[in-house]
This record gives sequence, C-alpha cells and structure tokens, in this order.
Amino acid sequence: MNKVILVPAFFVPTGKEKTVRIPTGEKTVGFWGGEKDVVRKEKQWVQTGFSNCVVDSERLSDDLSIAVEKLNQDGFEVVSVTPVTCGNYDWDFHAGGVGESSYGYGYGYGYSYTSSLIITAKKIS
Repeated sequence: MNKVILVPAFFVPTGKEKTVRIPTGEKTVGFWGGEKDVVRKEKQWVQTGFSNCVVDSERLSDDLSIAVEKLNQDGFEVVSVTPVTCGNYDWDFHAGGVGESSYGYGYGYGYSYTSSLIITAKKIS
C-alpha cells in the first residue's frame, strides 16, 4: 500500500524595524502634578507581510521532518520526495514621444520557486 503526502511551502515573512514605547511599570509626577507612566523606547521587528518569491526553507525543512516522522510512526517508508515548482513573472512597456521622435522601452522577468513537496511512501510489511 502506498501513501502520498503534500507538504506546502510558505513564503518568508517580511517586515521592518519600528520604534515602540514600552511602559516600565514606574510612574513619575508630571509638571502639573499628574502621574505619568515611565516608558522606554525599543526597536522591534514588525511583520508587514510575506515575500512573493522567497520560500521559507527552514519552515519547509521542519514541516518535511514532521511529515516523514509521522509516516514512519504509521509504518511507512519514504520512497521519494519530489519538489513542485511554480513560476511567476512581470513585464511592462512604456512608449513616448510624437511622430519620428517616438520611443519605447520595456522589461520582463520570470522566476520559479518551490511551492510544495510531494512525499511518496510505501507500507512496510
């Protein structure tokens, strides 16, 4: 008996450094007599989205290990691991000028990435 498992790949998170104000738990008396929280500024990385072309290979490796371990526990032996690749592209063209002075230029690119892994396993007798 054979079993096929799909392990999806995920893109790496993208983000930026952001300065945040973190309360220290202390209070101070303000100029007009009111209490104010004492804060400290700290830079933290904040996720803003996900890459559209870079696969999180560490997570994919961990997910593959978990899937293989589960198959082994269920009495299966891995026969093959096959990557599934997908592609993406972009292009643009610009034209300008008038009459004999007209011009145009453009660009295009394409790339592929691993979108998932297919594990094929067979039952150990």
